[in-house]
Amino acid sequence: MNRSILIVICDFLLLSLLTFSTDFHRLASDQTRRKTSVEVATNELASPAMDMVALMKQALADERKGHDQLQQQLAAVNSRNTALAKADEENTRLKQEAAELRQRNTAAQQQSAAVQTRVESLTHQLQESTTQAQASREKLAATEAEVRKRAEQAAGLKQQVDQYSHSNQLAQVAEGRLSDQLQLSEAQRQAALDRAALLQQEVQAARAENARLAEGLKSLATNSSQLTQEIRDNRALAPNTIFSDFVTNRVRVAIAAARSGFLGMGVNKDKHGEAVLVTDGTTTVAICHLDDTPLTLGNPGTDWEKLQGTLSGQISGVPLTSMSFHRADPRLVMFPVSPAEVELLGRKVYRLANDPYKFQDAVLIGADDGYYGQCDFQIDVNLPQYVKLDRSLLRGLFGKFNPSRGDVVLSRKGEVLGIMVNSTYCVMLQDFATTATLKFGLDVRTQHTGDALAQMYDRVFQMSARLQ
Repeated sequence: MNRSILIVICDFLLLSLLTFSTDFHRLASDQTRRKTSVEVATNELASPAMDMVALMKQALADERKGHDQLQQQLAAVNSRNTALAKADEENTRLKQEAAELRQRNTAAQQQSAAVQTRVESLTHQLQESTTQAQASREKLAATEAEVRKRAEQAAGLKQQVDQYSHSNQLAQVAEGRLSDQLQLSEAQRQAALDRAALLQQEVQAARAENARLAEGLKSLATNSSQLTQEIRDNRALAPNTIFSDFVTNRVRVAIAAARSGFLGMGVNKDKHGEAVLVTDGTTTVAICHLDDTPLTLGNPGTDWEKLQGTLSGQISGVPLTSMSFHRADPRLVMFPVSPAEVELLGRKVYRLANDPYKFQDAVLIGADDGYYGQCDFQIDVNLPQYVKLDRSLLRGLFGKFNPSRGDVVLSRKGEVLGIMVNSTYCVMLQDFATTATLKFGLDVRTQHTGDALAQMYDRVFQMSARLQ
């Protein structure tokens, strides 16, 4: 109970005792002084003990009510504190990601600014060299004009000497004057030739410097392009971008298989699935998991009599001519696609990852369920052609994220890394090597598909139990 309420109750009891004591003493004193019989009509007073109990019950009820209100307020405050703590953690993570992005952006801007400064400097030097070469050519032209003018004057003087050759005195004077002028002209011509040679050397030097600057500018432009390409190659794409691009560009594969059943009754089996167009730079195939086809591995295998299929894209569909089992894992099947058929499908062709371990994480996209997420893979030295999914670091970004066989794994650059063969291991795609091929057609009995499927089943059965 609250201390203040106890103090109030004690004060009330003390005052009640004092009041009753004073009334009894006054009544006794009045009867002693006056021996007169006085009838006093008094109202019946409630019991002090009952008042005290009622007051204590009321105080206890108020105390409990206040205690309940305080508990509710405390629960509300705790809830708000928990929400604020989660918001602070999310804000801290976002700030860290923003800081990393700013650092990368700043580094790229600094490199771009340095390249731009170097390009401007070389451009300025090239303009100065071009201006100097132009001035040198103008000086050379002026010198050649001066030489021609002197030669014309010398020719005119010689003509005058020929005209007045009959006069010895005049001839001697003219000859002396002509000789002096010729010597002067020869000296001037030689000086002009020297200046012309010097200007020619300057022009050649300027041309060599211009060529060197042009080569430097070309090299700088090449380095700038390489630097831009390197930055672009090292830049990781957002998982949302990779998923959106993949959903837009995957193709639809439909395969129908038929055979004769019990008592000659026909057995037909159709299957639809999703595939992705992949190229190694030379060959293009559509690749998917065997579960996306009506064929199954088993021993004995099923002898199918007819196999037909189509690939459907954005523009139109193309017929399938064959199906090959991948040498690394026969549960991966490939369908060859020609360049003309790629144009008809109108879908993007993905490249095989040339450096699959460049990024620690990858993007996993569900084959049928429409989910995707960001995850890490670990290298298994005992299984060099496979990588193991680190399930402790799964980060689902859309849908019910539950990796399973047939899911496609893409690098952060948007290249194809491989396909999940079960819920834990992904086979790495490095080439399109095949171990067996089945031709499609209306009559495939001569291919003995059952034997091929049985052989593929034995290969999978002999694999490690972790890959089953």
